[in-house]
Amino acid sequence: MVLLHVICCTSWLVMAAAVVSAQKTFNQRAGLNAECLGNVMRLTADKSLASGSQLEIKAINGSQVVPLTPALAAKCGYSMESDPWGNTKLYTSLLSCFTQNQGDQVFDIRLRLHLFGNKVSEEDVTEVTRSCEFEQWASREILCERNFMEVSVNRLPPEISLPKQQRQDAKGNSLLPEVPTSLHNIWKMVFYTPKEKPMMLGDVQKAGYGVSTTPTRLVVRSPYNMADTYSQNVDGVQMEVLRVTTYFRRGWSVTLMDTAAACPTGGLHFTDNMITWYMPRYITPVMVQEHSILELYMGIDGKRLDPAQMNAMGYTLSLTDSHIIISLPVGGPDGYYKSHALDYKYHTTYSIEPMLELLWKKGVSDITRYKVHYPIATPPKPQPPQITDNTVAELGFFNMLLGTFLHDVELINITFSTGVMTLAEANVRGFNVQQHGFANGSKAFTIQIPFSDPVVLKANIDQETTTYTLPLIFGLIILPEYTPFSQPALLEVTLQDVIPPTVSGNCDDENFYVTVAYGNQGKNFNIMVGRKDLSADLYAEYSVHENSTHLSMTVPFLANEVTFELAHLSSMRARLDVLLWEPVNNWHLNNFSLACSFPLTMTECFSNGTMTALAVKVESASEMIPGQLTLKDPSCTPTFSNSRFAYFFFDASSCGTTRTFYDDVMMYQNEISVVSRNGADLKDAVQPDYRMLVSCYYMLNDTQTVTFFTNPRRHEPFAESGVGKLHVRMRLAKDSSYNTFYMEEDYPVVQYLRAPLYFEVDLIQSTDPRIELVLENCWASVNDGVSTMSWDLIVNGFGILPTQNALK
Repeated sequence: MVLLHVICCTSWLVMAAAVVSAQKTFNQRAGLNAECLGNVMRLTADKSLASGSQLEIKAINGSQVVPLTPALAAKCGYSMESDPWGNTKLYTSLLSCFTQNQGDQVFDIRLRLHLFGNKVSEEDVTEVTRSCEFEQWASREILCERNFMEVSVNRLPPEISLPKQQRQDAKGNSLLPEVPTSLHNIWKMVFYTPKEKPMMLGDVQKAGYGVSTTPTRLVVRSPYNMADTYSQNVDGVQMEVLRVTTYFRRGWSVTLMDTAAACPTGGLHFTDNMITWYMPRYITPVMVQEHSILELYMGIDGKRLDPAQMNAMGYTLSLTDSHIIISLPVGGPDGYYKSHALDYKYHTTYSIEPMLELLWKKGVSDITRYKVHYPIATPPKPQPPQITDNTVAELGFFNMLLGTFLHDVELINITFSTGVMTLAEANVRGFNVQQHGFANGSKAFTIQIPFSDPVVLKANIDQETTTYTLPLIFGLIILPEYTPFSQPALLEVTLQDVIPPTVSGNCDDENFYVTVAYGNQGKNFNIMVGRKDLSADLYAEYSVHENSTHLSMTVPFLANEVTFELAHLSSMRARLDVLLWEPVNNWHLNNFSLACSFPLTMTECFSNGTMTALAVKVESASEMIPGQLTLKDPSCTPTFSNSRFAYFFFDASSCGTTRTFYDDVMMYQNEISVVSRNGADLKDAVQPDYRMLVSCYYMLNDTQTVTFFTNPRRHEPFAESGVGKLHVRMRLAKDSSYNTFYMEEDYPVVQYLRAPLYFEVDLIQSTDPRIELVLENCWASVNDGVSTMSWDLIVNGFGILPTQNALK
């Protein structure tokens, strides 16, 4: 007589929530991140390491290293996906073939990553170890991954489903007696297709299925589209179903264990703006209607989302009498767009990987956890590239924009009427082919081709008019698949072949640089710079150079014909107007303006309490006379002035200068304005109101550390004694060349300890050539009003090197 035991998804666990915690991570590196997410581990490899085609992953099982081929990965519980940027995600079931399982509680996963051709080296090897804890297994766990279905059930009879502390000794070894449902006791397995198909265990494994037992569970895993799985429509959703009964035989006893998994292969509805995923509420191949849902979650990339996160991303999760419905907006940040070439035409799809996690209970203790990682790609949508003709006929070249494309499209070549050219060849030819990237990750291509090039077809309509035709075929590919497609274009322009003169220009810190191209009619026009014709006497002043086709000139920004638009604290915005006009008909052929900002110090503040200010006559105050400007004290007139500038030099304690304290800063302020002789403001149409604030800021407490070097003199200088007031200025140079100095806005200047500082001390406003400046004694101190510390830098004309302690 045969004793028959039937065990169907027996549960020793009634807790519903899954708790996961990472225990340890070894050999991690930048760009790699391993996370424990319920009954799976997710490894993310950033695009900075490798793209999908450059990454080879191997599983480490003790001393054995096994390459994860696609077939082995599906059989053993590994799933990998790379996006077009090269970011790679690897999902590993905690019950995978090569996981070190410690009593179905702690799972050690070891992987070896081979990165080929990355930036680090030609071949880079990294090992990743991740340990995850997961104890609260449901009676049945169903996992639907992109390439496999997995179902595991509790295989221990209820009488030996002991607490954790009774299942292991102090060393973690199992104390459970051998149960009849061990792997080596498997007699046969019966697959339902839905017809019964018995197979021996060896044949099952050779066919590509994964079968294993853990200390407490039986695991059955099947890749999709296997011969022994079948498709079933469940409430309008196509599902792939795996149903297996495993027969265990031990002695005269036979034990049967049923396992079933059903994973969605359909249920998607698409609109231009929304993806809707329908899942049957009652997955009849694995559940009956007499069940209660305990928990329901959705997530992205294997990670649960809370309601706030879902709301922020526009995701919805709803439950009807017949379906679980997830809605995802097309174009959300958790997904990505991908290019495709169908029938050599450009299409795009949007991909995203939502997760559905469901926990239900049947009866008192029969609990099922159902998790689906469901990669979704929208149907390919035709996206014919737009051809934008930006050609300006008068410029003499075609100017076209082709786009937009996603980031994974590359332009390889262009077919012209004369043949095919690569981009490099086209640019060498002078066609100016460029790629332009946009903030949303898309790109477009522009091409500029002269009408005079032989690739342009020309047809004369009459003596004055020509039609220029440019046929093009753009050859493009999609990466990383290198899928080719093409895009034709045809440009046409009809114009009279008179090329007018053109003007272009740029600036540096001192000058305007203007180039005038004559066109194809020669120099039959006059050039006006500002309000003055460019006559022969200005050629030397503006460094004019010309030939048969071009004229170039260099105009200083302080030239009289330059218009000052706006004055800032340390710069001047100036404009140069150039007019090309034909004198016979008084035609304005080209009206060109170039405005640039030039460095110009308006206010300088000196440590000896003196201030300088430069007032400028700008365009908005064209009637202002600089010589009539004064400070607050009308007696403080400009030290120098002309028709465009007024220069003031004064002490901070004079000319009506005010002083204000702000925390650790002291501000001196004055104002430049126009006043009449009797002191009243001039505010009439002839002399408009003009006001300019002059401000200087000084730190009340500041610390400076300097190093000063001198060369000994052969002969000490000799000077006659005298008495008088001299103006001395000290400035900090940026390097030892003393060509450039720090401006007021550059302070405070930060330097490393013991780094040299280059100070220049000079005598200003002295007209006596016999006076020389000699530094006899110089020191640095702490200007906080309390400290008496000081460091000698120069003593009796000789530099003193500060000690290390002193610099500290």
